[in-house]
Amino acid sequence: MNTYIWYSQLIKPVWAPPSWLFGPVWTALYAIIAASYGYMGYLFFKRKIPFIVFLPFILNLAFNFAFTPLQFGLQNNMLAAADILLVLGTLVWALIAIFPYARWVTFVNIPYLIWVSFATVLQLTITYLNFK
Repeated sequence: MNTYIWYSQLIKPVWAPPSWLFGPVWTALYAIIAASYGYMGYLFFKRKIPFIVFLPFILNLAFNFAFTPLQFGLQNNMLAAADILLVLGTLVWALIAIFPYARWVTFVNIPYLIWVSFATVLQLTITYLNFK
């Protein structure tokens, strides 16, 4: 089934944003992620932060990139719900881990944290409403 048709047929809460909003929001967030996570990579490769501080950033990117194939490729709300929880968990871990080394990275990612928190509640709600 076409992804757009599949998603449009899901039961969504009345507070779900329109589909067109996700593209612009993620474009802005990916700019923040690219700059701040790129800086984390720089710090790690210059040996200014330990691997355990860099690890949640790597995991967060992996889980973030896995969401779209799980949700829209496999059209699997349950896997997408589990994945978005991992995105949120690794993001919180990353922002706490980097705070002593580069506070600006934590602060600049607050919009990402807010959006992922909202997206987590939305995905869990959609999963619940469409559970068969």
